[in-house]
Amino acid sequence: MKLYSYVVARDYGFAPNPFYGVCTLATCKPEIRQHAQVGDWIIGTGSKRYGLAGRLVFAMRVAETPTFEEYWVDNRFLLKRPFLRGSFKQAFGDNIYHRDPQTEKWLQENSHHSLLTGKANWSNVKHDTHANRVLVGTEFTYWGASAPSIPVRFRRQQIYDVCAHRGHKCIFPQQFVDSFVSWYKSLLVTGYAGQPKEFPE
Repeated sequence: MKLYSYVVARDYGFAPNPFYGVCTLATCKPEIRQHAQVGDWIIGTGSKRYGLAGRLVFAMRVAETPTFEEYWVDNRFLLKRPFLRGSFKQAFGDNIYHRDPQTEKWLQENSHHSLLTGKANWSNVKHDTHANRVLVGTEFTYWGASAPSIPVRFRRQQIYDVCAHRGHKCIFPQQFVDSFVSWYKSLLVTGYAGQPKEFPE
């Protein structure tokens, strides 16, 4: 069991997407999406920009790793397709990639990762589809703007500071991982527990 940690630099409820009872990471962080396995934990910590440094924005345990195509057609995730004229929750849906059946070219739905005109943003397409893999977690907690502080014991152990800076971290001793997961579970908070920082109050 590995622990992957990264900073949630922009919190719109898009990456990760914590809505409809399932937490998903379908865009951004292609290296994590490529390598994380079922049973691993993914955590996102807060950014200095939001005043949330050292706080736990979300934690999820990987339960499934479908491809974009599998994610697109799965009835469980249809509500995660973006609807820009709907609520904030609907507008920031992350189920945005599938292939053109004729050309096999990637199609990007009009979404948070598209251009303002609604056309595909090919820079985001290239980055996101570098890993044709979505991480799905049913065991998760998403706090967003109300992220709790991470205890000092997980922050000041030299190279074992659980909070990443650039990129991500995933090299932690197993005892450290087990202790962090135990602390997370001791909070006794599950599911969607707070709204994204960028949502209006």
